[in-house]
Amino acid sequence: MTPGIRALIVAAATFLLNLPFGVWRAGLRKFSFLWVVAIHFPVLFIIPLRRMLDVNHGWIPLFITVAVGGQILGGRLRRPPVVT
Repeated sequence: MTPGIRALIVAAATFLLNLPFGVWRAGLRKFSFLWVVAIHFPVLFIIPLRRMLDVNHGWIPLFITVAVGGQILGGRLRRPPVVT
């Protein structure tokens, strides 16, 4: 498996793992302990996956960007749609 494919697998896992945590985070008081946990807990799964697939540190900015995107989209999934 090429390094790019392995990085894509980690990026997809990062996004999918952050979606439910983004939903959870959106219902919490901002900057509370659980809010911080909702943001940082997925990292405990992503780091071992990255190491297991031998993806180097150069991809970390992509994973952070994808994680933020998963958190944001997850938060938007929790809110009711705006009707105009």
